[in-house]
Amino acid sequence: MQHKPLTGIRILEIGGYIALPFGTSLLCALGAEVVKVERTGVGEDFRRQQNDESPYFRQYNTGKRSLSVDLKTEEGVAVVKALIPRFDVVLENLRPGKVAALGLGPDACRALRPDIVYGSVTGFGSTGPLANRPAYDTIGHAFGGLYSLFSDEGDAQLAGGLSADLVTGLSTATGVLAALVGRLETGRPQLMETSIMEAVSALTIDGITQAFELGADPSRTSRHPQAQNFCVPTASGEFLAVHLSSSQKFWQSLCRAMDRMDLTTDPRFAEYRPREANYFTLVPIVEKEFATKPKQHWERVLTEHDVPFAPVLSMTGYLDHPQVQHLRMVERQADGLALIRPPWTFDGERPDRGGRAPKVGADTRRVAREVLPSAKIDELLASGVLYADES
Repeated sequence: MQHKPLTGIRILEIGGYIALPFGTSLLCALGAEVVKVERTGVGEDFRRQQNDESPYFRQYNTGKRSLSVDLKTEEGVAVVKALIPRFDVVLENLRPGKVAALGLGPDACRALRPDIVYGSVTGFGSTGPLANRPAYDTIGHAFGGLYSLFSDEGDAQLAGGLSADLVTGLSTATGVLAALVGRLETGRPQLMETSIMEAVSALTIDGITQAFELGADPSRTSRHPQAQNFCVPTASGEFLAVHLSSSQKFWQSLCRAMDRMDLTTDPRFAEYRPREANYFTLVPIVEKEFATKPKQHWERVLTEHDVPFAPVLSMTGYLDHPQVQHLRMVERQADGLALIRPPWTFDGERPDRGGRAPKVGADTRRVAREVLPSAKIDELLASGVLYADES
């Protein structure tokens, strides 16, 4: 049987979109049972009016259970309160104070279960001058400095992907794991808070260090001279990335691979410091060499000479790469959607995602039955306080 270290842990999720659901999807894949509290009928917004068919919703919610309840009613809140003692963790990502106003904040949950782990995920933190501002991934990129760091100086651009939301999901998951360990050690309740703004700092630490060293704010190319990295087109039109860092060994290996040992005695490039100072002179020299031969040639000689390199893969190229397949990073659903498995293995095995994303209210009756008799559930379903998909 596959080892999933969080088996037996129960998590109640109140929220949506990506930052929180990605974090709980990791915890779910590690064995935790995650019950997602959703609006009656339509569920959370990231279903995008496609119920369980939205590929985005599926990526971040496969394996979870759905409890559809109207939290704008006292009876709906009462159902969730009745469930709290049965859960180890409550997580929410609504605006600061909103869940507490419903009667489901950390103090209320602690009164219902004294050792509860309560986690809150916000845009800018729960206090401070920006606490009540709404935030999505783009806001995290902009405020956290990522657009500045990933763009050319004076020309900020939107970035592809969702780095801010995803790193917040990782921050949430690691925070919950730390809180669970804290509870195990102390037996006391734990309050874990993170935000998009705080989580993005994990991606900008190096840029902050660069700003100190350079005495100026860095931009997209600022680190390249220090890293001694190159992204070069080959004769076949495909790109390769090379990263030498400060290693003299790897610089000499690259020169051997390019058959340009003359560069190792050129005073502009022979040692790391002058090479750093003359990096932008070196770039076109390296690009010119790589443009003479196809990608297949360069992959062979760079491997032979132990140069750190990688092909510049597309998303589909990554999914299809033999190394990714060997590590079992991807779990394909019936229609081909690639679910990404957690970036850890346990006892040599990577946890699978398991199951599928729930329809809105797919588990309402089963979850509610833990604390309510069937007749009461029928009554709440009839009144619209609960919603169940029983197809």
